[in-house]
Amino acid sequence: MRIAALVSLLLALVTPAWADVATDANAKAAEIASRLPGTPPAVRAMAFVQVSVFEAVNAITGRYPSSRVNITPPPGASVDAAVAASTRTVLLKLVPTQQAAIEADYQAALKSLPDSAAKAGGIAVGEQAAAACLAREDGMGVPDTYRPHATAGVYVPTLLPAVPNWGKRKPWVMSGGDQFRPGPPPGLTSETWARDYNEIKAIGGKNSVQRSPEQTAIAKFWEETAPAVYWPVVRSVAATPGRDVTENARLLAVAAMAMDDGLVAVFDAKYTYNFWRPVTAIRNGDLDSNDATERDPSWTPFIDTPMHPEYPCAHCIVSASLGAVLEAELAGRPSPKLSSTSSTAGGVERTWSSVDEFVREVAVARIYDGVHYRNSTQVGSAMGKKIGELAVKSFPKPIR
Repeated sequence: MRIAALVSLLLALVTPAWADVATDANAKAAEIASRLPGTPPAVRAMAFVQVSVFEAVNAITGRYPSSRVNITPPPGASVDAAVAASTRTVLLKLVPTQQAAIEADYQAALKSLPDSAAKAGGIAVGEQAAAACLAREDGMGVPDTYRPHATAGVYVPTLLPAVPNWGKRKPWVMSGGDQFRPGPPPGLTSETWARDYNEIKAIGGKNSVQRSPEQTAIAKFWEETAPAVYWPVVRSVAATPGRDVTENARLLAVAAMAMDDGLVAVFDAKYTYNFWRPVTAIRNGDLDSNDATERDPSWTPFIDTPMHPEYPCAHCIVSASLGAVLEAELAGRPSPKLSSTSSTAGGVERTWSSVDEFVREVAVARIYDGVHYRNSTQVGSAMGKKIGELAVKSFPKPIR
């Protein structure tokens, strides 16, 4: 045991940092944001972090035009200090319960920088960039006025669904939450509905004998939804040779905005259509007027069903929006090995040889999990691709 512990310590000491200060800060911020209760607020927090970091870095390096902030940095301002200060300022505002961890990361980031005008200037730039980005912060959107579906006097479960107001938040690149709203889910008498119902009933159940060990491993991995499971995939691209801190700060910002807008769009659609989850549908399979969907009164999904409507798939829209950003960043070049770890899978690492392989795995995982129908995963993925492409198109091209 002592030898194993020593080996682990030595490996930790020689493990390289990510490509630069922006990606190092991203890794720490994603862990902190992921402690928020619920994925949408965590993804939102990371969007403000990464946009602020980009604006701070870019104010100093001047690589890209910017319409979001107007900062004149002092000569020689430190990029490292600016990244640390912008990250800290946003996280303290949006994740205040993690103040101790935020301050610890901030002090660690500044420790190696000598006290100087460059350090002070960088801190000032980072704080200004964060303040400018937070000025457009819209809180949690409109007040939560969700009305439970009920018949007077009849009990319904009293746990309210998650973020019914999220689709009305102010997006980063979309004109509104409904810009990419899809058509309705399949009719209950359609062949598509019967196909999807029977597929998920067979392979998405807790006690399924048709789901393979590999499918189960994928399902367990993508039970994780917090930002910490997605950002290592971005950093796999950011760590490729030849990239610099401004370029990576821009990549992180575009990816963050795309994923945040993806959730705005998907929750707009979810609460527009209010489509039933598999656990509800399969236990009521005799009510859909479709002879091809046989009821199973005791069916349960492999994982706990998220507390919001089924259609479309949120995991799918997030992964596909990120995928579109990464595909644009690679611009036809071969993808590096992509990798991430998942807390719901005990920290195990999974790898993908291409962006498309990563996006497709996330989609099928939610079928194996028993929480999304195949059509919903396809619709969510298509929406995400459009949002990611829009984010790339909306972001400024380099000046030089």
